[in-house]
Amino acid sequence: MSTLVIVESPTKARTIRKFLPADYRVEASMGHVRDLPRSAADVPAELKGEEWATLGVNVAAGFEPLYIVPKDKQKVVKELKTALENADELLLATDEDREGESISWHLLQLLNPKVPVRRMVFHEITDEAIQAALRNCREVNQQLVRAQETRRILDRLVGYTLSPLLWRKIAPHLSAGRVQSVAVRLLVQRERERLAFRKGQFWDLKAVLDQRGTLFPARLVSVGGQRVATGNDFDPATGQLRHPNAVLLLDEAAANALRDRLLTETWTVSEQEERQQTRKPAPPFTTSTLQQEANRKLHLSARETMRIAQKLYEEGYITYMRTDSVHLSEQAIAAARSCVETMYGKAFLSPQPRQYTTKTKGAQEAHEAIRPAGSQFRPPQETNLRDRELDLYELIWKRTVATQMADARLTLLTVSITAGDALFRAHGKRIDFAGFFRAYVEGSDDPDAALESQEVVLPLMQVGEILRCQTLESVGHETQPPPRYTEASLVKALEQAGIGRPSTYATIISTIQDREYALRRGNALEPTFTAFAVTSLLEKYFPDLVDINFTARMEQTLDDISTGEVEWLPYLESFYLGEQGLEQQVKERERTIEATEARAIALPELNAEVVVGRFGPFIVYQNGNGSEPIKASLPQDATPGSLNREQIEQLIRQKLEGPDKLGVHPETGEPIFLLTGRFGPYVQLGEATADNPKPKRASLPKGVSPDEVTLDLAVTLLSLPRTLGVHPDSGKLIQANQGRFGPYIVLDPDGEKEYRSLKAEDSVYTITLERALELLAMPKSTRGRAKKQVLAVLGNHPETNEPVQIFDGPYGPYVNHGKVNAALPDGVSVEAITLEQALPLLAAKAPQKTSRQRGSATGTAGKTRKTKSAPKTTKTTKTASRKRGSA
Repeated sequence: MSTLVIVESPTKARTIRKFLPADYRVEASMGHVRDLPRSAADVPAELKGEEWATLGVNVAAGFEPLYIVPKDKQKVVKELKTALENADELLLATDEDREGESISWHLLQLLNPKVPVRRMVFHEITDEAIQAALRNCREVNQQLVRAQETRRILDRLVGYTLSPLLWRKIAPHLSAGRVQSVAVRLLVQRERERLAFRKGQFWDLKAVLDQRGTLFPARLVSVGGQRVATGNDFDPATGQLRHPNAVLLLDEAAANALRDRLLTETWTVSEQEERQQTRKPAPPFTTSTLQQEANRKLHLSARETMRIAQKLYEEGYITYMRTDSVHLSEQAIAAARSCVETMYGKAFLSPQPRQYTTKTKGAQEAHEAIRPAGSQFRPPQETNLRDRELDLYELIWKRTVATQMADARLTLLTVSITAGDALFRAHGKRIDFAGFFRAYVEGSDDPDAALESQEVVLPLMQVGEILRCQTLESVGHETQPPPRYTEASLVKALEQAGIGRPSTYATIISTIQDREYALRRGNALEPTFTAFAVTSLLEKYFPDLVDINFTARMEQTLDDISTGEVEWLPYLESFYLGEQGLEQQVKERERTIEATEARAIALPELNAEVVVGRFGPFIVYQNGNGSEPIKASLPQDATPGSLNREQIEQLIRQKLEGPDKLGVHPETGEPIFLLTGRFGPYVQLGEATADNPKPKRASLPKGVSPDEVTLDLAVTLLSLPRTLGVHPDSGKLIQANQGRFGPYIVLDPDGEKEYRSLKAEDSVYTITLERALELLAMPKSTRGRAKKQVLAVLGNHPETNEPVQIFDGPYGPYVNHGKVNAALPDGVSVEAITLEQALPLLAAKAPQKTSRQRGSATGTAGKTRKTKSAPKTTKTTKTASRKRGSA
């Protein structure tokens, strides 16, 4: 008897194969095998005339979905059908969450098996877990499938109904989504708070005191019994004190005067307080807390975290990584306690096994938290992992082991010191017993916050003891606006609000950045003008769809569908159809929304209006004399939060008076101008005329502001590209230039072009021909970064006949053709991908095609009950869909 086992990815297939009997064959579905059509091109020919076909859901026929097998999956499906022909049994072993349940159901519909079918589920890939799963197979859970189908349909309805409206009213290629649009609104609301923020200023005193040779700091708390103002006392909207009579606000002069007065006073210990505190370890990781902590500690994006965690799971290092649960099995608790006792000793073991309770309602994505796999946890140093995979595994290992460690015990010390009528306080912390601090301390969203495992030592003092003031300085402070969201804090905000599923957060945040709703600056997500325009339109005309509470209730309803508490079809009908349904709302708004109004963003703080245009945002300035308004393009990276009054005035002045003239070129006599364009500030040689429409230009180097540009610097910048001479062997020209990725030299700039990046010690403005020849003599692999190694060659592209190759990049393997790169989908390995599968990935990333793609919904890909399919699979799909009840 032979058994066919189907999992999602080749990596998972290779790992699970080790634990199965010899007559078990394991194949990969490469993720989803069916989905709603991505574009009109995916719609079967016989349905192209139907109005609903591109939407992919026939709302007039019970929300019947149109499922198609994408071109890149047709070969996979064919191979699975062939494998099934030789099998006596089929095991569907996709992931145990709703998405995995849905994939199993779709496989069942497509393959239409004539042999017994069982659903095999496990949350870790170990021998013990696989054997247990084989003994406890079940049927496909129809309620989970239904919940995922409803979620997928709902997300498609929102995304594909709203997105075209945004294209027509604001700009092409935008997208809206049930969760995505709420996440963007959170970013915009925070930026609005920052724009409305007004700084408040206050001063205080910092003393360094000497107790018998031991120095320690103390801060001013009150003067004359009145508390000194701190940042928390200011209204962020006005920059003024909320209750000015309740606190003492010191300015610089008052602080300096107080400092001078207190230097002559006697400093006396007036009070001491000790307070014991116990800290408990944080719960083990869920999907969202893992994303947050990996972002804080390892600076990984949510997408990177999930990609690495997926690989760790599939290779058998950790349990399933999509989970809302903080529960640990008895096996996991025993393994963690064994690690504690072995590595830290019995003293660091919690007296009783510690279990955690999941607080999130409807948490059911998996049975356990994310933890190291197996009944014995492999210490990080004993694995074969490297780099970020090792870092993430170590994070999970430490967090899990720490849950079974003893509480940390601390003593918090507060010493009050008087100097005249002023009161100072010093704070200390003593760790009496480190407990779980030995293994793990949770990170913080505040980069200035000290880790709680750090001691702050104060000397032993007695009340009445006289201290010597070593130094006393006045310190000025400004209140700070609320911080922008990071990926970690945005994930936390979405989870706390009950919006979306943790497994989708990585995709949502990636979409927000891909659609240019936010730019990532450092670790922060900064919303763009497009985000402001889209959010304002949705708030005004579709307030429910971006309301946090409404979206959270919608999420809860989707969870209730999975438990059978809510019927899916009436819910979809009430949401989409009828007088108050989304479909009718969009039709009405289509007539009432003015595109010119929707594209405009008022910035009253800057006395300006910015319009989102087809080629980016631009300023509109009303001249006030009845003439046409002046329009000036903004730099591509300009955002509402980065634009300031000086930039606006400069752009308008350039339009009214012409560009700033720095002087004339010493050799050509042409004027040199300083301008700002879509790509930032630059210098230009000569004026643009009909005879010379594209005068020579040079961007300012990174870190150089327009105010710092002199005539000499402009002449230097315009000297590029510099001709260094000719190669003595080939006679070809050698030039030095500045490019997008830094300075370089190029051999034969008008021919085949051979490049070398300059070393750190070289300057593009002074490099000589001799030095250039040295660099050209070096092999390319010895440059600043090694030549990327080709992992696989898939073949030649049918249109260009150029090679399609796989490379390993900083974010994992990717497929390359010419200048187009596309990441390999989750679950697809380098060994398994084919040319046929790679071509659609490249096509989706090609500049001329990405703009054609439909607006995407942000939910996870799911499925539905009745199906139609592309011509090649129509017969099989329709037959299988009738048998759903027996799945």
